[in-house]
Amino acid sequence: MRQEHPQESLGSLCELFGVTRQAFYDAAEHEKKTSIAHMLVLSLVREYRIDIPLIGTRKLLFLLIPDLKQHGIRIGRDQLFELLRFHGLLIRRRRRIVKTTDSHHWLKKYPNLIKGLVVTGSNQLWVSDLTYIRTLEGFSYLSLITDAFSRKIVGHALYHTLEAVGCINALKMAIEGLKRDSPYFLIHHSDRGIQYCSAEYVSLLEGENIAISMTQSGSPYDNALAERVNGIIKNEFFPKRVYQNHKEGSKAILRIIQIYNSKRPHASVDYLTPEQAHEHEGLLAKRWKQYRRKKSVANSTEA
Repeated sequence: MRQEHPQESLGSLCELFGVTRQAFYDAAEHEKKTSIAHMLVLSLVREYRIDIPLIGTRKLLFLLIPDLKQHGIRIGRDQLFELLRFHGLLIRRRRRIVKTTDSHHWLKKYPNLIKGLVVTGSNQLWVSDLTYIRTLEGFSYLSLITDAFSRKIVGHALYHTLEAVGCINALKMAIEGLKRDSPYFLIHHSDRGIQYCSAEYVSLLEGENIAISMTQSGSPYDNALAERVNGIIKNEFFPKRVYQNHKEGSKAILRIIQIYNSKRPHASVDYLTPEQAHEHEGLLAKRWKQYRRKKSVANSTEA
């Protein structure tokens, strides 16, 4: 009995499905190239996530574009979502569980000055908030001051406790870096936490003629930008990480903020990094959009 040659078998298979051999070879070559392209994309994604472990897919696509063009690879947002989903690389939201704000105190609280405010340049509005990191010694608390126009973190401090010292140190850093020739009237906005109402903190602001603004409720939406930056720093850079001690955490935070300010693009500032946006003059385009999410990725975060 004559054994069928592989080429004859392939010809029969192509004939069965109504395609030519050339079409079959083209499809096989395309699949091979696609597989190589996907391997390269995944490799690049892992490289970017060394510095920013939980950066979202839309930010990744923006960062990947120059590399993809160099290699002649075309991949869209939906394709990248599907590729990362298939390999289990989509990001899951994490809930904040530690309360850092105590607004039930006797100290003076200030009105909200930023309702309806349109920020058109750096050093017009600073927003402040607190978050935390975990160490084997317990919690350490991170105070951040962010420029609302550029999203640049202009002041930061990690402290052992929730005392006002950490917030004061972050404010001193921000003030030291402030350009004295700024033509704008600067507003400092925060929640009504006891740290921001403390006598030393208020005195520092008043001494620099910085207007004091505070939220009027306990809703995080009243200080949404500060909360958002806290979420980025905490959830994209050190999710679930437990440091050996406060000193190790401090070193890591310093590096993380340097990477955030110099490398992470923001859709809200025309995909510039915070440092680039901070030096920019004139309005910046907001590039984020509202996307309809599939049910299968409803719990992923791609901010």
